[in-house]
Amino acid sequence: MHFTVAIDGPAAAGKGTISRAVSREFGFAHLDTGLLYRAVGMKGGDPILAARSLSSDDLARDGLRSLDAGEAASRVAALPDVRAALVAFQREFARREGGAVLDGRDIGTVICPDAEVKLFVTASAETRARRRWLEAGEDCSYEDVLAQVRARDLRDAGRADAPMLAAEDAITLDTTEMTVTQAIEAAKVFIAQRLAERG
Repeated sequence: MHFTVAIDGPAAAGKGTISRAVSREFGFAHLDTGLLYRAVGMKGGDPILAARSLSSDDLARDGLRSLDAGEAASRVAALPDVRAALVAFQREFARREGGAVLDGRDIGTVICPDAEVKLFVTASAETRARRRWLEAGEDCSYEDVLAQVRARDLRDAGRADAPMLAAEDAITLDTTEMTVTQAIEAAKVFIAQRLAERG
């Protein structure tokens, strides 16, 4: 069975947590596409060559969840040649047998426009900054993280190639006032409905 779940949204909205949970619930493979860009950004050197030579070892390196890695990912993701180098891998993963969940910023709009399920997970910048600040555990202030979140939102939404935005047929899930459990359950209900429709 081919069944693709595309989950997009800005940093720290909860899309990764939701994606991992629904992949376990439904037995789908999961790909955090942001890790691809974080790994490219942290490799250093020419980002296009880094994207073309990306290996599983690069995806397993330490520090890919750090604030620095997130900033590096946002910068290299704005480069069309980097995005092009990673598109084929993502599309092949999405159509694997048994179903797949991919989370990122352009999955439902560019990578998998024909996905059976599209979710756009969002939350206020303040809420997302607080989550990222608590998660990172780094020596920085909440105000600095909030400024980074806002700057990254502008960069991700404003890039010329594959800007971050909700697909026209995506369901928006605002997690600002939701608990983790509530957000996961809302996503599960929607995916279960789509699966049932397919029989």
